[in-house]
Amino acid sequence: MSAVAPIPARHKSLNRAEVCDQNFIEFVRDWNGQVRKRPAADEAVLPGSLCTTNDFIALFESQLVSRHLDLMARVLRVKQKVFYTIGSSGHEGNAMVARLTRHTDPAFLHYRSGGFMAERFRKIPGMDPIMDSALSFAASKDDPASGGRHKVWGSKPLWVLPQTSTIASHLPKALGTAVAIEQARRIGHTLPIPEDSITICSFGDASANHATAQTAFNTAQWTAYQKLPAPVLYVCEDNGIGISVKTPTDWISASFSGRRDLDYFYANGLDIAEGYEQVARAVYHCRTTRRPTFLHLRTTRIMGHAGTDFEIEWRSVEELMAVEATDPLLRSAAIALESGLYSKDTLLARYEAVRHKCFAAAEEADRRPKLTDLAEVLAPLAPYHPNQVNVEAKRVDYAEKRLAVFGGEDKLPEKQAPRHLAIQINNALHDLFCKYPETLLFGEDVAQKGGVYTVTKGLQKAFKGSRVFNTLLDETMILGLAQGFANMGMLPLPEIQYLAYFHNACDQIRGEACSLQFFSNGQFRNPMVMRIASLGYQKGFGGHFHNDTSITALRDIPGLVVGCPSRGDDAAMMLRTLTALAKIDGRVCAFLEPIALYMTKDLYEPGDGQWLTAYPAPDQHIPLGEERVYSPAAKDLVIFCYGNTVPMGLRAAKTLEASHGWKTRVVDLRWLQPLNEAAIARHAGDCARILVADEGRRSAGVGEGIITAIVESGHGGKPLKRVVGVDTYTPLAGAALLVLPSDEELVAAAQSLG
Repeated sequence: MSAVAPIPARHKSLNRAEVCDQNFIEFVRDWNGQVRKRPAADEAVLPGSLCTTNDFIALFESQLVSRHLDLMARVLRVKQKVFYTIGSSGHEGNAMVARLTRHTDPAFLHYRSGGFMAERFRKIPGMDPIMDSALSFAASKDDPASGGRHKVWGSKPLWVLPQTSTIASHLPKALGTAVAIEQARRIGHTLPIPEDSITICSFGDASANHATAQTAFNTAQWTAYQKLPAPVLYVCEDNGIGISVKTPTDWISASFSGRRDLDYFYANGLDIAEGYEQVARAVYHCRTTRRPTFLHLRTTRIMGHAGTDFEIEWRSVEELMAVEATDPLLRSAAIALESGLYSKDTLLARYEAVRHKCFAAAEEADRRPKLTDLAEVLAPLAPYHPNQVNVEAKRVDYAEKRLAVFGGEDKLPEKQAPRHLAIQINNALHDLFCKYPETLLFGEDVAQKGGVYTVTKGLQKAFKGSRVFNTLLDETMILGLAQGFANMGMLPLPEIQYLAYFHNACDQIRGEACSLQFFSNGQFRNPMVMRIASLGYQKGFGGHFHNDTSITALRDIPGLVVGCPSRGDDAAMMLRTLTALAKIDGRVCAFLEPIALYMTKDLYEPGDGQWLTAYPAPDQHIPLGEERVYSPAAKDLVIFCYGNTVPMGLRAAKTLEASHGWKTRVVDLRWLQPLNEAAIARHAGDCARILVADEGRRSAGVGEGIITAIVESGHGGKPLKRVVGVDTYTPLAGAALLVLPSDEELVAAAQSLG
């Protein structure tokens, strides 16, 4: 029985980065294979390979850059000179995807994309992947990707849109971008990239199981099944593990190789000579067929998940050594030596030269300025140029198109009798489609049916199915599509059928759409106006899923603008402002349309018609933050309200005047994020008593923000009361009115103020 060879001491080290580094050096020194005749620049690097000598030299260099950036990050992290250590080691084969695609193919990348980025940098002369990456690692404000806000793989000139989580939330918008590339042709929109571009989206094998990934795959298949183009290249970088959870053997191939309308290709990402042609076939297929394509790229993961992941604590040394033996750089070194492109000495010299360049760049990056000013940090989050936005909102240069769409001068909406909220939103949408030919409206049931509440009725007939269309029943993909269209310079107006449905897809706005300008330092943007049928008071119909008042989930999203009208004329003017915000500043906006007020005509008593409004001329708008004030001279009481609570507040004011002689000022805030704190303070200061009417729940509504603004302005000592919804879901039938604020509660609360 032969003795088991002892494990070298260094293999028992906690620092697997040092082990992998030394493995490469020893592998090269000990290599004793046969050297072939050096191939010419345009010849195959090894017999039978599609990869030429030139291809290989470039790819190997990109692999070395990626590896030494990882090694540098591990060393300098402990010195507080680097702030990110999720590495690309073992995934360097993704450089092949970069080489075989164009720098104008939009890329949404996995965080292990160092090889891809190093290779894509070659597409534009003069760019330096090492220095740019070092600046990003060091969180320097000179970082050209995010300005020091996050370590992201991103580049405006290289069309790499920065991702933050890259678990799976980027897959829907990658598909949306692919669909948008084709949609542009249908609506006559000029793309910022070539028409035959494809979208690239990479992710890990563990991420492929995420619900957000699965909905993207499903939608890709749903689209291709209908023979609609969707040129997305999904690159699954399969390293067999997610942090510490192993992927079952062959799970990715078993799960994806047989899916209809998601065309499957396999490539060996551990071997450039073998994998190059396999990747090339997938890229060619995607670009020429315009079909969603799934590239299963075999990779491995060495050095652990991140710098804080000490695998030796939960994996055996033998297992780690087996994984490290599959290091793709070892195979690339063997190819380099066998092909005669390098000798042992020249290869090791090149390896050390790249190391030196990475450390030198890191030291230089450490000396570069950091973000130290709050205003600098926030600058790209929520840009706002009020003068330009207001000019854009009032712009009227589409009169001829309006006449054609509405059917003549006498049929223009501003020439008609006052109408209810749903009609005026519909008129405003027709106007916006005339004004912005790049506008698209889509969602569930919005086309032929015109939406559940007929708000979009007639839009598809007027502007055709290329601009107004139904989607599958999936809010995540609706918002993913919106981001894709926005990425390609269009102006999407996605509809979410009910506010409760938004929560299914919240991360598409919170984690993706609203973060893009922030994490790209304002270089990328995805403007949109998300319309959501919202709030309660539907007389008990539909229960909690159709009577949702959770506005806090929206107000908590950094950079999001939230508007909520209560009447038709305000809705039309606010929509003009929101689209102007999207166009001028790239803002992501949410427009909450109170369902219960869609068809409301009366205010005080049946038949009075006092909640009908005239349609405002197309040059009228409401500036962001501007409130509507009823009885502005009143000083006995102020009621702050929005949405459904506005007519309630007006009725309460009438009752209080009759019973107490009070003159009540009713303030419809209209804009719920950002709140106009100065206006709130001014009205609170003017009046003797303060009442806040908030349809949201007691523990999470809008009222907290209103009261905070009052208190911080110094007016918190006045008699103040809040009327809010109950912390519960909305039940059916008459019980619904027990958990929502009522006219009677507003009156009683006001009376309690003395």
